Amino acid sequence: MSSGEVWTLAEVRGGRIHPVSRELLAWGRELADELGAPLASVVIGSGVTEQAASLIAFGADKLYIADEAEFENFKADIELSVLSDMIEEYKPTILIASATTQGRTLMPMLSAALGCGLTADCTELAIDPASKRLIQTRPAIGGNVMADIRTKGRDPQMCTVRPKSKRPLPADESRRGEVVAYKAEKDMLRSLIKFIGFDPERSVGLPLQEAEIIVSGGKGMKNAKNFARLEELAGLLGGTVGASRMAVDLGWAPYSAQVGLSGKSVTPRIYLAFGISGAVQHIAGMSGAETIIAVNQDPEAPIFRVADLGIQGDAMEILNALIDAVRRYKGEK
Repeated sequence: MSSGEVWTLAEVRGGRIHPVSRELLAWGRELADELGAPLASVVIGSGVTEQAASLIAFGADKLYIADEAEFENFKADIELSVLSDMIEEYKPTILIASATTQGRTLMPMLSAALGCGLTADCTELAIDPASKRLIQTRPAIGGNVMADIRTKGRDPQMCTVRPKSKRPLPADESRRGEVVAYKAEKDMLRSLIKFIGFDPERSVGLPLQEAEIIVSGGKGMKNAKNFARLEELAGLLGGTVGASRMAVDLGWAPYSAQVGLSGKSVTPRIYLAFGISGAVQHIAGMSGAETIIAVNQDPEAPIFRVADLGIQGDAMEILNALIDAVRRYKGEK
């Protein structure tokens, strides 16, 4: 029988608890409050016990910590063994992980091992008032519709959510929680995987999901040469260039710059959209930005519905004027 607890799977990278772990607690806190259930975070890593306590301030009521030298680097097979055993022992009702490389590797394996349902890349999570079951919303049919999914079969009901799709809750240092130290059996720590090394992605400027300012362009930029001007503005503002799916499909920007359901979800302080009409798939990936500034010739463009400031006009004309104005402000021209 399920304990009723809502779990989030914290993520450890390079010996540090990754910020996505705090985002997951914001997702879980809403569900746990709706169910009147405890919210727990599972932390699997090496030397992480002390820093894991910080997750309580971000919404966790309980921590399950597996702290072993064998968890220094991510190895899916031993994490699968440990997490499966934890679930069988403590019986959570919901488990939420991030749709990162680690989450997308481990969660399907866990689903198969336990015989539990798994919904990937959810954009919304809610509790059905009648059944108290998890409603998981995600894009379907190429992102053209949003499907509500209810998991059948045994608990936990499992899902992944995109990183940067929700902001962490404000830290409350007065919160207190329970810490459960989990000791893995030696057999669980034997891995068939050999860790060779880690080669980080190399890019100009901050990675898209870490940028506080994103200057994005779409089909309205008209050509690749015009699109390159966005990088000039991003450089002046200390930001990073993003793109719509159409701009990526046209070869004007790499896939790593794509914002939207089929790209990355972002939550910058400022999101500038030049020549982006605002398809639902794109808006779903950037609507969490604090301030959205949109430039488009079409006064009926959907992007204006979510924009804090909308400018109707030619994207290149306004982009060039903005670059000149920023250069003058910085004394460069």
